[in-house]
Amino acid sequence: MSNNDTSNQNTGSGFSHEKIETNNFLMIVLILLVIAMGGIVEIVPLFFQKSTTEPIRGLQPYTPLQLAGRDIYLREGCYNCHSQMIRPFRAETLRYGHYSVAGEFVYDHPFQWGSKRTGPDLHRVGGKYSDDWQRIHLINPRDLVPESIMPAYPWLEKAPANADIASNMRALRRVGVPYSDAQIAGAAEEVKGKTEMDALIAYLQVLGIHLK
Repeated sequence: MSNNDTSNQNTGSGFSHEKIETNNFLMIVLILLVIAMGGIVEIVPLFFQKSTTEPIRGLQPYTPLQLAGRDIYLREGCYNCHSQMIRPFRAETLRYGHYSVAGEFVYDHPFQWGSKRTGPDLHRVGGKYSDDWQRIHLINPRDLVPESIMPAYPWLEKAPANADIASNMRALRRVGVPYSDAQIAGAAEEVKGKTEMDALIAYLQVLGIHLK
């Protein structure tokens, strides 16, 4: 038997690279299998690691007003320009403060880590400025930062905060946020008479304050 005949037999049978590379369906299946296995190995252990599933000391679920503000933050697309995750690098921590840790986000569904920074990271913005500063900045950012390209949000000053925030709290309780019946029952009263501006400021002022 010639060498060519032997080569043809070796490539014509078995599970060869050639068969994988020339069969699109088989290639896709194998790629998905590898990704799935890698994901399982990387993600599943995190569900059993306390540092990723337990809140840091002092962390509390958002109050009804803060939660209403968070919903406004999502609705207005603030996450498109502002991340909420400080990386553990010296340049990051010098500018923004202590790097972010997983235990700070256990009550966030979904979390707002992000990677796009048209504007600065906001994870440690809580308490950095006064409520009045935040209000002026949201109504017209250029009144405080002339070079800012952030859009203005003057309508938040007149729009009432979400009075049905209790339904959001009940939904969050189903995924593990420890809201009590009393907190949910009193939610409407807490946001009564508040504007969306009040709610958004309340949310911004609590960001990152539990870890210094």
